[in-house]
Amino acid sequence: MLGCAGSDGSYLRGRSWAVKSRSRTVFDKSLAAMLAAIEIYNKPDFPYREETFAVLAINAWELLLKARILQLDRNRIGAILEFERRRKADGTMSDKLYRKKNRSGNQLSIGLFRAVDTLVNQYGDTVDPLVRTNIELLTEIRDNSIHFFNKDFELSKRVLEIGTASVRNYVTLSRKWFGADLSGYNMFIMPMAFAGNLPLAEVIPLNGQERQLLDYIRAARSETTEDPASDYSVALEVDVRFKRTSGESFADVRVTRDPDAAPVRLEEEDILERYPWDYQILTTRLSKRYSDFLQNSDYHDLRRALESEGAYCRERLLDPGKPRGLKKRFYSPNIVRGFDRHYTRKA
Repeated sequence: MLGCAGSDGSYLRGRSWAVKSRSRTVFDKSLAAMLAAIEIYNKPDFPYREETFAVLAINAWELLLKARILQLDRNRIGAILEFERRRKADGTMSDKLYRKKNRSGNQLSIGLFRAVDTLVNQYGDTVDPLVRTNIELLTEIRDNSIHFFNKDFELSKRVLEIGTASVRNYVTLSRKWFGADLSGYNMFIMPMAFAGNLPLAEVIPLNGQERQLLDYIRAARSETTEDPASDYSVALEVDVRFKRTSGESFADVRVTRDPDAAPVRLEEEDILERYPWDYQILTTRLSKRYSDFLQNSDYHDLRRALESEGAYCRERLLDPGKPRGLKKRFYSPNIVRGFDRHYTRKA
């Protein structure tokens, strides 16, 4: 079952949550959706298990991607909204863009794959192709679930494999983008051997729509080459084995109040919030901001000069989850003020 540790939302230690940025609020909602997806999936008896998981997991992914866009764009709400041109009285379309609204009059935000494309094309961020393929398969399962009930055993197995990879990808990007420490949660979905009646499920035949969905999943997986060393996956095989052990091989972990013990503080969240851009994102944003920008020696000299200012640049771990890993420079969006004095902004 899903553990309740950390259910107060304090997935990062050592920070007051009196005030949250917009990106953090959206990320919290994303995390809540993923936890709900896992909890539903791990219930002992839940007939609509795979369908509900797919719906909630896709919701979690969309919110995670939008939270990342907000983080990279100084929490500007317009970065994730849909805009449209309106027809003027003379029948021509307006040059001005207006916020698009739904039937109730609320503002529409961009969709899931528009968010992926925006991160890559507008901000120069990296979203691994394996992550996108995994989301596409999960979306196809979600879309099919809305129209009919998926009840075949083989399809359930595929959902488990795709869902397990999706949760793993989600945890990896949450840690990379937001420094989220999700160790207080049991972020895994349980094998079907613990959750369902397999002999009964195996005798239920495929219908035409389920067969087409399975064929689509098989084709997508066969066309994807996965690197075993990659942090991301399209699908993961789940193999459960039981082994008798005395427990002597496990290391002891102790909590101490010894004032002489080395203190450990996690402040990665603060760094990620203030310095979310890496070199690629910085260069992409500058190229879209200025009409005369060139990635040449003048740019690199100016960038190095600005890097010496702590308000603009901070060196931190490339992967917050690996304390002894490589370090990398990250930039505050405010660094554009330094470049504004040297380049011409686009109209």
